[in-house]
Amino acid sequence: MFAAFAAYPTFLVFVAAVCSLVFTMALMPAFIRFLQTRHIGQQVRDDGPSTHLVKQGTPTMGGLIMLLAVVITVLLVGLPDPETYLLLGAVVLTGVLGLIDDASKIAHERSLGLTPKMKLIGQFAIATIFVLTCVNVLNVPPTVEIPFLVTLDLGVLTTTIGDGFQIPWLYLIFCLILLVGLCNAVNLTDGLDGLAAGSVMIVMIIMAAIAFRGSLLEPAIFAAAIGGACVGFLWFNSHPADIFMGDTGSLALGMALGCLAVVTKTEFIVLIIGALFVAEALSVMIQVFYYKRTGKRVFLMAPLHHHFEKKGWSETKVVVRFWIVSGFLAACGFALYFASSLVA
Repeated sequence: MFAAFAAYPTFLVFVAAVCSLVFTMALMPAFIRFLQTRHIGQQVRDDGPSTHLVKQGTPTMGGLIMLLAVVITVLLVGLPDPETYLLLGAVVLTGVLGLIDDASKIAHERSLGLTPKMKLIGQFAIATIFVLTCVNVLNVPPTVEIPFLVTLDLGVLTTTIGDGFQIPWLYLIFCLILLVGLCNAVNLTDGLDGLAAGSVMIVMIIMAAIAFRGSLLEPAIFAAAIGGACVGFLWFNSHPADIFMGDTGSLALGMALGCLAVVTKTEFIVLIIGALFVAEALSVMIQVFYYKRTGKRVFLMAPLHHHFEKKGWSETKVVVRFWIVSGFLAACGFALYFASSLVA
């Protein structure tokens, strides 16, 4: 439909964001009503902040509409190539994994869905297929660039199978940790109304700019579509939320960020751009480790956003301030990428 505008890539990226936003806002109200009529809602953690108990029963799985909007937009606006289908495939499969998890929570009326082991197996499987396809089909080099310092060659330990299918073990392990880590980090961030959606929106704008700067139009359109879907979702997810994205959305968004980092060769810089998500994940790891060792807590509650709630910050204040931090970190990451690209 937009093939005639192929000579105007900036326009296509902008249209992708707008179309995804419109699709999300157009489809979400009917989906919310559908969930409400069937009493399909969020199961709130018993050990979470007491102020969150009022959210019990709020419609969830809004990530399903976000993913639908992204898929429609990318196929409609872009000029799909193997890169496009690979990105969409990884994100949709991760969304399906999250959907199964959400459905399990609702069916059993508890806040725990699939076991952590089952979710990790699914995430590692999806990430493995994605990374090996990137290396062997898209010819993504098995390297990690640390700007202004060094480019690490993680392809030194590579196994070749058959007619040239390569498994760069060090790069594969690094990317698996990165992709699965970001997948779960965004999932942990999705604990307050609008927090994950707003933060991912900021990060995806930067990833779209990086992809565009690197002449990777399809990944730029993909990132812009996700950013637009997040903006559309925020209309319904702002405090007090009418719907949550659920694991269907948060796991898929985290995987999308990791996949974009591999395709755009920003595996290191994405740790700065998405440092808010990294901090959320680290807060949980630190809390669990320290508590098991000493019986004491470092934070009043983990993940990190709950710590500030416990300190007396309102939910809205936590969310807005975390957005500001996310924007600052994302800008720093982009500045580092831009500077390194100029030098290169």
